[in-house]
This record gives sequence, C-alpha cells and structure tokens, in this order.
Amino acid sequence: MPTGQTLLYFVYVLAAASVILAGESFYLSYAARRVRAGTINRRLARLTEEAPAEQTLQSLLRERGLTASGDYIFGMIALNRLYTQSGVTGNPLAFASMFLLGGLVLALILPLLFGFSSVAGLLVFLIVGIALPLLVLRRARNKRIQKFAAQLPDALDMIVRSLRAGHPTTVAMGLVAREMPDPLGTEFGIVSDEVTFGLSLENAVRKLSQRVGFEGLHLLSVSLSIQAKTGGNLTEILANLSTVLRERQKLRLKIRALSAEGRVSAWIISLFPLVMFGLLMIIAPSYYGDIWNNPLLMPAFVIFGIWALLGDFIMYRMVNFDF
Repeated sequence: MPTGQTLLYFVYVLAAASVILAGESFYLSYAARRVRAGTINRRLARLTEEAPAEQTLQSLLRERGLTASGDYIFGMIALNRLYTQSGVTGNPLAFASMFLLGGLVLALILPLLFGFSSVAGLLVFLIVGIALPLLVLRRARNKRIQKFAAQLPDALDMIVRSLRAGHPTTVAMGLVAREMPDPLGTEFGIVSDEVTFGLSLENAVRKLSQRVGFEGLHLLSVSLSIQAKTGGNLTEILANLSTVLRERQKLRLKIRALSAEGRVSAWIISLFPLVMFGLLMIIAPSYYGDIWNNPLLMPAFVIFGIWALLGDFIMYRMVNFDF
C-alpha cells in the first residue's frame, strides 16, 4: 500500500477516534451533571461525604451564621438574622470583611486617580462597605423567600399524603427533606435531624421559621403547636394551610402582573437621566463647559440625587403591596 494512502487512512482513523472521544467526553460530562442533579439539595450532598449526621447538621448551621444548637452566633441579632435568612453560606465575618476591604480600597484609590475629595471617598466607602452588602443580603433573602413560598404548598401536600398513609409526622418531614430541592429540602432536613437528636418538633419548626423568615412557616409552627397542645386532625389543618398558601401565592402573582407597567415606568424614569448624561459625555464631552469647577455642583448633585431616590421609593411603594 502506498505511503500516502496509508497516511490518509491514518488521518481518517485519528479523526474517527477524535469524534468518538469527544462524544464520550460530552456524555461523561452530561452524566456527571445528572449525578449532581440527582443530589437535589445541599444537605443530601453533604451526607454523601460519609460524615456523621450530627456533624453534617452542625456544619450546615455554622455556615449559615448559627451556633451548633441553631442560635444566633453574634450579638447583632438583626444583622445575624438577615445573613441567616439570605441563605448565603460561609463565614459571616469573611463576607463582611470582603465588602469592607473593597470599600476601603476604592475609597483610597478613587481620590488618587480622579482627584475626588475625602468626603467623596468616605461616601464611596459607606456605599460599598456598608450599604452594598446589606442590599445584597436583602435581595438574596427576598429571592430565597419567594422560592420557599413556591415550594411550601407542595411540601405540605407531600406531608399530608404521608400522614394519610399512616406515617408519623417526623417521617413525613424526612420524606420532604429527601424529595424536595433547595432551599426547602435542606431546611426541612435540618428540622428532621434536630428532631432526631432530641429537639421537639414544635421548637424545630419554630427555628425553621426564624431561619427562613417566611410568614407561611410561622403559620405552620403555630398549627403544629396548637395541634400538639389541643389535638385535632393534623392532616386537615395542613391541607387547609397548603390551600391558603397556594391561593395567596396566586394572588401575589396576579398583583405583580397588574403592577408590571408601574415597575417598568419606574425603571425608565429613573434610568433616563443617567443614560442621557452618559450619552452626552460620550458624544459631546464639552457640552457642560466649565460647570464642573462650580462649587455648587456637588451640593446640587446631592440634593437632586436625594429627590430622585425619594421618587424611586414612592414609586416602589406604589407597585408593591403587603397583604
């Protein structure tokens, strides 16, 4: 066989082998994602590491800014509660230090690069080091509560079906912990572990309500407490609670849809001056002339900025309803 034809066949074999290997790599990557997706919540993933269940429970609580017994780890209860309810994992001090260090670096660098005053540097530090982490935590908490609100009715239905099948309440909680994804799966798993290690179901659900901050869990805690003290049909209570929560979620989504126009208008009105300012600075940098050297410029910016934020707050309150 000629040498050229042999090389051609060799190239064909290499190309075929490359296609096969590429397909296998894609398949293995997809299979690995399927395996990771099969572990539907963080607690189950931690339990697969073959650590003792009690140690897993304590680590899950500590990474949420709590002690091993589920209490707040530092004295500023409001900040600790916000961090815990946000679902952010890790050391709270490391989280705060990251923003404080970033704010300090920006406060030191920006005056050197752009000639800002020390007051502007202090303002940058307050915004980046203090206001920004609070906004991040509040947004994370709101998004987490929304996910929890969407999952809780299905979890209560699962508990009701399990109770009607003859299982005790703790077993029904464990079933929810195994079958539901995060954030609800891990939180109910913590409840199941706390009950296993000696905490009463009422206290475990009360701590769950404090960790999440969703009012529906407060109703669940009250329902379990009343049923434990006075008796009654727990399955009927939980079924009615599931119906109420589902209807409230529907009403909340309807209100959000009806107020969508107002929210979009608020975004357009708020961003339009900033967008126009940016376009003018790009198209005609000398448009504002010598106004930048005017000492009244910064007070004017502060006053109009405060008025703009006040208008944004009013529009926000107009399109958000508490019920």
